[in-house]
Amino acid sequence: MQFTQSTVGRKMIMAVTGLCLVLFLIIHSVGNLGVFSGPDGINAYADFLHNLGAGVWIFRIALAAIFVIHIAYGIQLTMENMAARPDGYTYKQDSRATFASKTMIYTGFIIFAFLVYHLLHFTIRVTNPEIYGLDAAGRFDVFTMMVEGFSSVVVSLVYLIAMIALILHLSHGVASIFQTVGLNNVKSLPIIEKVGKAVAILLFLAFICIPVAILIGIVSL
Repeated sequence: MQFTQSTVGRKMIMAVTGLCLVLFLIIHSVGNLGVFSGPDGINAYADFLHNLGAGVWIFRIALAAIFVIHIAYGIQLTMENMAARPDGYTYKQDSRATFASKTMIYTGFIIFAFLVYHLLHFTIRVTNPEIYGLDAAGRFDVFTMMVEGFSSVVVSLVYLIAMIALILHLSHGVASIFQTVGLNNVKSLPIIEKVGKAVAILLFLAFICIPVAILIGIVSL
């Protein structure tokens, strides 16, 4: 209890949960790129995951818990920082702050709102029921779902906005993970910042290349 009540403890929890979420995003992006291998590739991958049975739900519940904890502590720490910041030191405290670091709470909310929509769209499958079905092998047709879903300019635009928020959030968040565990000395800080930006850019490209490829016809039915 003392660990979770201290600022340092909550920052450590933020770092650990943040790292878990980044690892999930990497795995998720690699899985999604299977759409470039055609219907059989992405549908076989999705079928494998669904056949894990209870394991899928255990993973989903654990991931949801990690996400909720990350959000809760993020909001709490942000509110505490805002309450503790003296007006007279605003310029001094913000002198090294970047746009990404200043907007973490806002990009976090955008990502959360997108996640709700994304789950309703592709997981719970209630926003566009016409794009869901089975392929010739009787598997859930993820390929058709993705192609028809991202063929909508509006859907792809929403996705783009969310990915811009994600790249901003990760460009500061990944670096913060390493800084929280003490890897923030004069020599390592520039490297940490570059790693954070590199991870953010790579994930942005991995996610956004799919709707772009579908919109321009590289991936189609």
